[in-house]
Amino acid sequence: MENTNEKRAQFSQMEDGTAEDWKCIADAFGPFAQKLPERIIAHLKLLDGDFGGFPVDRLTHCLQTATFAYRDGKDEEYVVCALLHDIGDTLGTYNHADVAAVLLEPFVSEANHWMIKHHAIFQGYYFFHYLGMERNLRDQYRDHEHFARTLEFIEKYDAPAFNPEAEVLPLEFFEPMLKRVFAQPKKSLYKKAVDESMAASA
Repeated sequence: MENTNEKRAQFSQMEDGTAEDWKCIADAFGPFAQKLPERIIAHLKLLDGDFGGFPVDRLTHCLQTATFAYRDGKDEEYVVCALLHDIGDTLGTYNHADVAAVLLEPFVSEANHWMIKHHAIFQGYYFFHYLGMERNLRDQYRDHEHFARTLEFIEKYDAPAFNPEAEVLPLEFFEPMLKRVFAQPKKSLYKKAVDESMAASA
């Protein structure tokens, strides 16, 4: 529903925007950005009941992957990456790993971002050859500093997480972790402006 009381910029083209217009937009950005975790959780829930031929639905797979990582003692950021690694399945049908990586990039380490961005190539070892593809595409990254990390993610957490009998912690268990990881970006085009805005409102 449209909020008719919301203050809005007055320009029709960006080149006509004034400092007052952009302050108006910046003021609206803060509250909108704070609700990012809720939007991510809502989008993750779209995977519920979506099996795509797999033994468990896509949400269960994400939860099970995160559960395995959590039980293995991985830190919160890693666990949240495990939880969200396939969130791109709905909109990124042909590049789901890239979608997840883009969402995570401002909030996680370069190592975790690389791991999620490339996990689809690494998991392909298990099935690419059944689809007429090269199963060893991951080998092009053998000398990369994050190769071992990504291989571990696949072998220990992602690839085994299709077991209907294995433990699956509920989404509610992971929500506080997700909210902490997404509380403030570590890197972003807008990070300086965001940091100054948060400092001013503190």
